[in-house]
Amino acid sequence: MDKARVAVVTGGSRGIGRAIVEMLASRGYRVLFTYANRQSDAAAVESAVAAAGGEAKKLRADVSDAKSAKAVVQSALDAFGRVDVLVNNAGTHLPDVSVADTSPEEWDRVLRVNLYGTFHMVQAVLPHMQARKSGNIVNLSSNITSRFAARNCVYTVSKVGVEALTRILSKEEGRNGIRVNAVAPGPIRTDMLEETMVKIGPERADAFIKSVPLGRKGEPGEIAEAVAFLVSDAASYMTGQIVFVNGGGPGS
Repeated sequence: MDKARVAVVTGGSRGIGRAIVEMLASRGYRVLFTYANRQSDAAAVESAVAAAGGEAKKLRADVSDAKSAKAVVQSALDAFGRVDVLVNNAGTHLPDVSVADTSPEEWDRVLRVNLYGTFHMVQAVLPHMQARKSGNIVNLSSNITSRFAARNCVYTVSKVGVEALTRILSKEEGRNGIRVNAVAPGPIRTDMLEETMVKIGPERADAFIKSVPLGRKGEPGEIAEAVAFLVSDAASYMTGQIVFVNGGGPGS
Protein backbone atom coordinates (compact mmCIF):
# COMPACT_ATOMS: atom_id res chain seq x y z
CA MET A 1 0.00 0.00 0.00
CA ASP A 2 1.11 3.59 -0.63
CA LYS A 3 2.87 4.54 2.60
CA ALA A 4 1.96 8.20 2.03
CA ARG A 5 -1.75 7.71 2.65
CA VAL A 6 -3.20 9.74 5.50
CA ALA A 7 -6.28 9.12 7.63
CA VAL A 8 -8.13 11.40 10.04
CA VAL A 9 -10.12 9.54 12.71
CA THR A 10 -12.36 11.37 15.16
CA GLY A 11 -12.83 10.01 18.66
CA GLY A 12 -9.73 7.83 18.45
CA SER A 13 -8.63 7.56 22.08
CA ARG A 14 -10.60 4.46 23.10
CA GLY A 15 -12.98 1.72 22.03
CA ILE A 16 -13.86 1.48 18.36
CA GLY A 17 -11.95 4.65 17.53
CA ARG A 18 -8.72 3.36 19.03
CA ALA A 19 -9.10 0.07 17.17
CA ILE A 20 -9.56 1.98 13.90
CA VAL A 21 -6.50 4.16 14.51
CA GLU A 22 -4.34 1.14 15.30
CA MET A 23 -5.70 -0.88 12.37
CA LEU A 24 -5.10 1.86 9.80
CA ALA A 25 -1.66 2.63 11.20
CA SER A 26 -0.76 -1.06 10.97
CA ARG A 27 -1.67 -0.93 7.28
CA GLY A 28 0.66 1.94 6.54
CA TYR A 29 -1.55 4.98 7.05
CA ARG A 30 -0.24 8.01 8.86
CA VAL A 31 -3.08 8.87 11.21
CA LEU A 32 -4.22 12.03 12.93
CA PHE A 33 -6.89 11.27 15.51
CA THR A 34 -8.95 13.49 17.75
CA TYR A 35 -10.00 13.12 21.34
CA ALA A 36 -12.26 15.24 23.52
CA ASN A 37 -11.01 14.93 27.10
CA ARG A 38 -9.01 11.75 27.70
CA GLN A 39 -5.48 12.98 27.10
CA SER A 40 -3.81 10.03 28.85
CA ASP A 41 -5.82 7.55 26.75
CA ALA A 42 -4.88 9.45 23.59
CA ALA A 43 -1.21 9.43 24.55
CA ALA A 44 -1.44 5.67 25.12
CA VAL A 45 -2.76 5.21 21.59
CA GLU A 46 0.11 7.28 20.17
CA SER A 47 2.61 5.18 22.10
CA ALA A 48 1.03 1.86 21.09
CA VAL A 49 1.06 2.81 17.42
CA ALA A 50 4.68 3.98 17.61
CA ALA A 51 5.71 0.78 19.39
CA ALA A 52 4.17 -1.21 16.55
CA GLY A 53 6.13 0.79 13.98
CA GLY A 54 3.31 3.07 12.86
CA GLU A 55 2.64 6.79 13.01
CA ALA A 56 -0.27 8.50 14.75
CA LYS A 57 -0.69 11.99 16.15
CA LYS A 58 -3.29 13.01 18.71
CA LEU A 59 -5.20 16.29 18.64
CA ARG A 60 -7.68 17.56 21.19
CA ALA A 61 -10.74 18.85 19.35
CA ASP A 62 -14.47 19.44 19.63
CA VAL A 63 -15.79 18.21 16.30
CA SER A 64 -19.27 19.53 17.11
CA ASP A 65 -17.82 23.00 16.42
CA ALA A 66 -17.36 23.90 12.75
CA LYS A 67 -14.19 25.95 13.34
CA SER A 68 -12.65 23.14 15.36
CA ALA A 69 -13.42 20.64 12.60
CA LYS A 70 -11.69 22.85 10.05
CA ALA A 71 -8.69 23.10 12.36
CA VAL A 72 -8.50 19.30 12.57
CA VAL A 73 -8.29 18.94 8.80
CA GLN A 74 -5.79 21.79 8.54
CA SER A 75 -3.65 20.15 11.23
CA ALA A 76 -3.59 16.92 9.21
CA LEU A 77 -2.63 18.84 6.07
CA ASP A 78 0.11 20.72 7.94
CA ALA A 79 1.48 17.50 9.44
CA PHE A 80 1.15 15.13 6.50
CA GLY A 81 0.35 17.19 3.40
CA ARG A 82 -2.84 15.37 2.43
CA VAL A 83 -5.95 13.56 3.69
CA ASP A 84 -7.02 10.38 1.94
CA VAL A 85 -9.45 9.01 4.51
CA LEU A 86 -11.86 10.53 7.01
CA VAL A 87 -13.46 8.28 9.61
CA ASN A 88 -16.21 10.00 11.60
CA ASN A 89 -16.26 7.91 14.75
CA ALA A 90 -16.66 10.48 17.58
CA GLY A 91 -19.96 9.87 19.32
CA THR A 92 -22.00 10.10 22.47
CA HIS A 93 -25.33 8.74 23.66
CA LEU A 94 -28.22 9.12 26.09
CA PRO A 95 -29.31 5.59 26.99
CA ASP A 96 -32.62 4.54 28.50
CA VAL A 97 -34.31 7.95 28.53
CA SER A 98 -37.78 8.49 27.11
CA VAL A 99 -38.65 11.26 24.68
CA ALA A 100 -40.78 12.86 27.39
CA ASP A 101 -37.81 12.96 29.78
CA THR A 102 -35.18 14.14 27.28
CA SER A 103 -34.13 17.72 28.01
CA PRO A 104 -33.52 20.11 25.11
CA GLU A 105 -29.92 20.44 26.32
CA GLU A 106 -29.32 16.67 26.11
CA TRP A 107 -31.05 16.48 22.73
CA ASP A 108 -28.75 19.20 21.41
CA ARG A 109 -25.64 17.60 22.96
CA VAL A 110 -26.11 14.24 21.25
CA LEU A 111 -27.06 15.71 17.88
CA ARG A 112 -24.16 18.17 17.94
CA VAL A 113 -21.56 15.44 18.44
CA ASN A 114 -23.03 12.58 16.41
CA LEU A 115 -24.67 14.40 13.50
CA TYR A 116 -23.33 17.95 13.43
CA GLY A 117 -19.83 16.68 14.15
CA THR A 118 -19.98 14.35 11.16
CA PHE A 119 -21.36 17.16 8.98
CA HIS A 120 -18.68 19.64 10.08
CA MET A 121 -15.83 17.19 9.45
CA VAL A 122 -17.22 16.29 6.04
CA GLN A 123 -17.49 19.94 5.05
CA ALA A 124 -13.97 20.59 6.30
CA VAL A 125 -12.35 17.78 4.30
CA LEU A 126 -14.36 17.96 1.07
CA PRO A 127 -12.52 20.87 -0.60
CA HIS A 128 -9.21 19.01 -0.28
CA MET A 129 -10.65 15.71 -1.53
CA GLN A 130 -12.50 17.42 -4.36
CA ALA A 131 -9.33 19.17 -5.51
CA ARG A 132 -7.47 15.84 -5.55
CA LYS A 133 -10.43 13.99 -7.14
CA SER A 134 -9.95 11.24 -4.57
CA GLY A 135 -11.00 10.35 -1.06
CA ASN A 136 -12.76 7.96 1.27
CA ILE A 137 -15.20 8.88 4.02
CA VAL A 138 -16.56 6.33 6.49
CA ASN A 139 -19.20 7.38 9.00
CA LEU A 140 -20.05 5.36 12.10
CA SER A 141 -23.76 4.65 12.44
CA SER A 142 -25.45 1.96 14.57
CA ASN A 143 -27.80 -0.94 14.02
CA ILE A 144 -30.21 0.96 16.25
CA THR A 145 -31.36 2.60 13.00
CA SER A 146 -33.08 -0.69 12.19
CA ARG A 147 -34.40 -1.31 15.71
CA PHE A 148 -35.91 2.07 16.66
CA ALA A 149 -35.63 1.04 20.29
CA ALA A 150 -37.77 2.77 22.88
CA ARG A 151 -35.95 5.10 25.27
CA ASN A 152 -33.14 5.72 22.77
CA CYS A 153 -34.69 8.39 20.59
CA VAL A 154 -32.07 11.11 20.25
CA TYR A 155 -29.25 8.63 19.61
CA THR A 156 -31.38 6.88 16.99
CA VAL A 157 -32.31 10.18 15.33
CA SER A 158 -28.66 11.20 15.19
CA LYS A 159 -27.61 7.94 13.52
CA VAL A 160 -30.52 7.94 11.06
CA GLY A 161 -29.28 11.40 10.09
CA VAL A 162 -25.74 10.07 9.65
CA GLU A 163 -27.01 7.36 7.31
CA ALA A 164 -29.01 9.86 5.24
CA LEU A 165 -25.95 12.11 5.01
CA THR A 166 -23.85 9.13 3.92
CA ARG A 167 -26.17 8.11 1.11
CA ILE A 168 -26.77 11.60 -0.22
CA LEU A 169 -23.11 12.60 -0.02
CA SER A 170 -22.09 9.49 -1.96
CA LYS A 171 -24.33 10.57 -4.84
CA GLU A 172 -23.03 14.12 -4.81
CA GLU A 173 -19.33 13.29 -4.59
CA GLY A 174 -18.98 10.14 -6.69
CA ARG A 175 -18.08 12.23 -9.72
CA ASN A 176 -15.19 13.65 -7.70
CA GLY A 177 -13.75 10.22 -6.98
CA ILE A 178 -14.88 10.32 -3.36
CA ARG A 179 -16.45 7.20 -1.86
CA VAL A 180 -18.72 7.55 1.17
CA ASN A 181 -19.93 4.61 3.25
CA ALA A 182 -21.05 3.89 6.80
CA VAL A 183 -20.52 1.07 9.26
CA ALA A 184 -23.41 0.25 11.60
CA PRO A 185 -22.18 -1.77 14.59
CA GLY A 186 -24.31 -3.91 16.84
CA PRO A 187 -23.40 -4.27 20.54
CA ILE A 188 -19.63 -3.86 20.71
CA ARG A 189 -17.53 -4.29 23.84
CA THR A 190 -16.88 -0.61 24.63
CA ASP A 191 -17.28 1.77 27.55
CA MET A 192 -20.40 3.17 25.90
CA LEU A 193 -22.05 -0.25 25.70
CA GLU A 194 -21.13 -1.04 29.30
CA GLU A 195 -22.69 2.23 30.44
CA THR A 196 -25.88 1.22 28.68
CA MET A 197 -25.81 -2.30 30.12
CA VAL A 198 -25.47 -0.94 33.66
CA LYS A 199 -28.29 1.53 33.14
CA ILE A 200 -30.82 -0.97 31.78
CA GLY A 201 -29.97 -3.60 34.40
CA PRO A 202 -28.61 -7.16 34.20
CA GLU A 203 -31.84 -8.84 33.10
CA ARG A 204 -32.46 -6.62 30.10
CA ALA A 205 -28.76 -6.51 29.27
CA ASP A 206 -28.54 -10.32 29.22
CA ALA A 207 -31.65 -10.60 27.05
CA PHE A 208 -30.26 -8.03 24.64
CA ILE A 209 -27.00 -9.91 24.07
CA LYS A 210 -28.84 -13.24 23.81
CA SER A 211 -31.00 -11.73 21.04
CA VAL A 212 -27.90 -11.47 18.84
CA PRO A 213 -27.81 -14.57 16.60
CA LEU A 214 -24.08 -15.03 17.17
CA GLY A 215 -24.80 -14.86 20.90
CA ARG A 216 -22.05 -12.44 21.93
CA LYS A 217 -20.83 -8.87 21.95
CA GLY A 218 -18.63 -7.79 19.09
CA GLU A 219 -15.07 -6.56 19.53
CA PRO A 220 -13.80 -3.09 18.50
CA GLY A 221 -11.31 -4.74 16.15
CA GLU A 222 -14.15 -6.33 14.19
CA ILE A 223 -15.48 -2.87 13.40
CA ALA A 224 -12.00 -1.63 12.55
CA GLU A 225 -11.65 -4.47 10.03
CA ALA A 226 -14.83 -3.34 8.28
CA VAL A 227 -13.62 0.26 8.15
CA ALA A 228 -10.21 -0.81 6.81
CA PHE A 229 -11.92 -2.82 4.08
CA LEU A 230 -14.19 0.06 3.04
CA VAL A 231 -11.28 2.47 2.60
CA SER A 232 -9.16 -0.09 0.75
CA ASP A 233 -8.90 -0.63 -2.99
CA ALA A 234 -10.74 -3.92 -2.48
CA ALA A 235 -13.90 -1.86 -1.94
CA SER A 236 -13.27 0.45 -4.91
CA TYR A 237 -16.81 -0.05 -6.32
CA MET A 238 -18.60 0.42 -3.00
CA THR A 239 -20.18 3.75 -2.12
CA GLY A 240 -23.40 4.87 -0.47
CA GLN A 241 -23.57 1.65 1.56
CA ILE A 242 -24.53 1.08 5.19
CA VAL A 243 -22.58 -1.99 6.30
CA PHE A 244 -24.05 -3.73 9.34
CA VAL A 245 -21.54 -5.49 11.58
CA ASN A 246 -23.83 -6.74 14.29
CA GLY A 247 -23.65 -10.50 14.74
CA GLY A 248 -26.73 -11.06 12.60
CA GLY A 249 -29.06 -8.75 14.49
CA PRO A 250 -31.59 -6.28 13.03
CA GLY A 251 -30.41 -4.67 9.83
CA SER A 252 -28.48 -7.71 8.59
